[in-house]
Amino acid sequence: MKKRSLTVLSLLLLSSALAACGGNNGDNGDNGGSSPSAASSPSASTSPSAQASDSAANTALSGKIKVLTHRTDLVNDGTMDRYAAKFKEKYPNAEIEFEGLTNYATDIKVRLTTGEAGDVNMIDSGLATSDLPKYYEPLPDSMFDGVYFPDQMAYDGKRYGITTGVNTQGIVYNKQAFKKAGIDKVPTTLDELYADAQKLKDAGIIPLYMNYGAQWPVSNWGENSYAYVAGNAKWTDTLLSSDAPFTVDGPWGKLITIARTFVEKGWVEKDLSTNNWEMSKGEIASGKAAMYFLGNWVIPQIVGAGAKSEDIGFFPLPYDNSGKYNAPLGGDYFIGVSKDSKNKELATAFVEFFVKESGYQADSGMMPIVKADKPESPQLSEFNSFNPTYIESEPTDPKYNEIMNKAELAIGTGAIDQELITAKDLQKAFDDMNAKWAKAKKALGY
Repeated sequence: MKKRSLTVLSLLLLSSALAACGGNNGDNGDNGGSSPSAASSPSASTSPSAQASDSAANTALSGKIKVLTHRTDLVNDGTMDRYAAKFKEKYPNAEIEFEGLTNYATDIKVRLTTGEAGDVNMIDSGLATSDLPKYYEPLPDSMFDGVYFPDQMAYDGKRYGITTGVNTQGIVYNKQAFKKAGIDKVPTTLDELYADAQKLKDAGIIPLYMNYGAQWPVSNWGENSYAYVAGNAKWTDTLLSSDAPFTVDGPWGKLITIARTFVEKGWVEKDLSTNNWEMSKGEIASGKAAMYFLGNWVIPQIVGAGAKSEDIGFFPLPYDNSGKYNAPLGGDYFIGVSKDSKNKELATAFVEFFVKESGYQADSGMMPIVKADKPESPQLSEFNSFNPTYIESEPTDPKYNEIMNKAELAIGTGAIDQELITAKDLQKAFDDMNAKWAKAKKALGY
């Protein structure tokens, strides 16, 4: 499906860009070492009476809840059923129903407004933080002990969502495809990336599968990535004082120009109009296509599509010729309890279980959300060998989302970047965006 991480605006949007979407066929082990919190799992030293009390409390939680997810692949292949069975071992009187939404980023917006968002869902990355209390229930502070991005989905001192995993973003590549094209080392400058793309094309290999037709993946070329390229987690906050913040020579324009070059040179898939997301994973796995510009979450999906893990590598996007690059560190989709849930206590228990005990993070190729836990991934080790400067996601000013929504510049879906990538005149496209921005900004009194 996807998604769709490495997918929130500014860095809220960064999180959306890092959000995992689509098929995954990773191992079925526990997440990378993350252990349940003391509140949810008794330790070996817990007294028998305390354990009995916890067991009684778990038995008391009962009923059925529905979980909405973007991971249609994990719903279809039975992985989500495995999580539900594991949850039922802990809460024997509970029932979990999963519903996968193929066009999640769009559909969840409708579900929220119609009261059909289930009991638990992945939070819309474009939702203004001021709207969180309207649609979600506050989560207990104890759930956030030692985790990444505890305040990303917070408003007025209350936290409404917790990340389901931690991702970075870069070029995921097939080593055998590189070898066939005569590429003996990964590119560390933009010029080298371009040269290698041409070598791949000459060898009959699709250099980079952009997944333009799926829409959500192209947001990595702009709205979901510009903050880390700018080197400022709060870059969008700096735009609020301008009536013309979007420029061709700015971080958004820089990334879009790279994407446009790939399209113009024929270094991407020929069919841009069709959503070939699921098919593309097999193309990367087989070496018919060489690269994705996505997050680490996609790696187990490529392996699940037939690749050997040792044939898949990962390096930072060389977005200029400096040889030194920033990379994002952001949350995958955040998960929360619906305000409309009739069983909020059980829904809250499931949220904590899902992010700390289910094994979802490891199955999805993501880093643990608990800072003390370390990921075990050779691809992440390769990525870190290039010494990127990580720009860690931070909450951004909600005014940015408000202005973009008022301007009807569809945020968090990739639609804007689709238009920019294929625009006849990029400068004019940015000028049009700036005009809409200025009008919306004035109307909102900013």
